[in-house]
Amino acid sequence: MAEKKREEFTVTDRRLFTPEGDLRTESEPEPITEREQPAQAAPQSAAPQAEQTSTPEPPIPPAPTAAEQQAQHDAYRSSTKGLDDQLHKELGGHARELEMTFERFVASLYMTALLQLGLVHEQGGQPQVDLLSARQTIDTLGILQDKTKGNLSMSEQNLLQNSLYELRMAYVEVTNALARPPQPTGSEAGPRSR
Repeated sequence: MAEKKREEFTVTDRRLFTPEGDLRTESEPEPITEREQPAQAAPQSAAPQAEQTSTPEPPIPPAPTAAEQQAQHDAYRSSTKGLDDQLHKELGGHARELEMTFERFVASLYMTALLQLGLVHEQGGQPQVDLLSARQTIDTLGILQDKTKGNLSMSEQNLLQNSLYELRMAYVEVTNALARPPQPTGSEAGPRSR
């Protein structure tokens, strides 16, 4: 059997944060060089297998502490306070209508999926169909339904179920329509027999 060559590859850590969660200060990250271990010889009776290469997984940085999360939350609130004050001044009590709620989040995903399916478009514009994105948006709503089971109010649960039902049906209709061959129009049809 032929001997396998040793392959070298370089892994460069380009993350902005260190494994400890601190911001990297180095201008150029240091490359990490590793060598692939030679594969052990397979028994002669075994069929040759496809060569597999794997890259080591980078370590997962630890989650922020409760104090870090609170500091980040406070900084976020502070940075948005000016915008909130301006909206409240311009819209008065109607500023609360712009706050994100679960219902608005589901409605946003619903409208996004309709746009991706080409069922909604700008006035005077052409519908754009993006089935992959539509599927991902619908699947996102499905994940949301699974992960929030038992934590939603009845109206939130109904909104999510109805949105998923309608979008899944629309997806099936659009994919079926795209799979059908184009139907000839009256002028393209051949002579009719009488």
